[in-house]
Amino acid sequence: MKKLINKVDDVVAESLAGMYSAHSDLIRLLPNVKAVVRACAPATKVAVVSGGGSGHEPMHGGFVGYGMLDAACPGEVFTSPTPEQMYEAAKAADGGKGVLFLVKNYTGDVMNFEMAADLLKADGVEVESVVINDDVAVKDSLYTAGRRGVGGTVLIEKIAGALAQAGASLAEVKEIALWCNDNVRTMGMALTSCTVPAAGRPTFDLPADEIELGVGIHGEPGRKRVAAMTAAEVVDFMAGAVTEDLPFKEGDEVIAFVNGMGGTPLIELYIVYENLKQYLDKKGIQIARSLVGNYITSLDMQGCSITLLKLDSRAKALWDYPVHTPALRWGR
Repeated sequence: MKKLINKVDDVVAESLAGMYSAHSDLIRLLPNVKAVVRACAPATKVAVVSGGGSGHEPMHGGFVGYGMLDAACPGEVFTSPTPEQMYEAAKAADGGKGVLFLVKNYTGDVMNFEMAADLLKADGVEVESVVINDDVAVKDSLYTAGRRGVGGTVLIEKIAGALAQAGASLAEVKEIALWCNDNVRTMGMALTSCTVPAAGRPTFDLPADEIELGVGIHGEPGRKRVAAMTAAEVVDFMAGAVTEDLPFKEGDEVIAFVNGMGGTPLIELYIVYENLKQYLDKKGIQIARSLVGNYITSLDMQGCSITLLKLDSRAKALWDYPVHTPALRWGR
């Protein structure tokens, strides 16, 4: 294993320190708690809070800022954050209008966010939660009961965060998050495994001439392992699974999100995007907005995911709403 780290046990803490040093105008770290919150004092708005295991950067800490998240709780690599982290992050972000937890559907995340919500409610804080489960690859995996929460999380955090920033109520922000979750689908694939620093070796064995279709962001098995395919063939398989699941239909407008798993060059992601556009054009599905890059990763895994969110005028306007975070920014 060759990694740009110092000590394995310090990876997350040192990474958070570096993020803060680079973006102290946007974020701050809570003392003695691995939590990232907005640099400004809590505004009188609904606080949108998310979190999960580290190793998926820039998710979630990189999305803390104006128009997106108010706080994020990073656990250790591929490990859920603790209820205490979630509680302290939400308390720091709460501006008196309530807290919305956005939770990827992984068993540890769901359980710990539920415990944190109970603690906050005991303090008189109004809390709601939305569990995100957009992965079409498999129903259950090593980490979940039901579908995994993956690339759709980025889009939901952006849209719900925009509505909260605009001054909507907790019920309204929860409703748009639920609507997005109902209308977003994702599937991922891997060319290689990732390497968790503490393990020091690849998470799973993937021969050089094979790929994993439907892999999870922790390296969980997907739908099937097949011989290496061209980008166009990969897109046909994954986009087919995504569009058939909702289903998406002719005339729909979508956000098309091609996400890198951490080790895939941008030159390849744009090839995937172009093939996705060609696929959707044939289906009569219009790409109204796009996002291409590494936004929810799996350490150094080579691979990608495809996410489609069906749009209406409200969701489109909220996607366009100004955002200013370490990893996502426009219009401000």
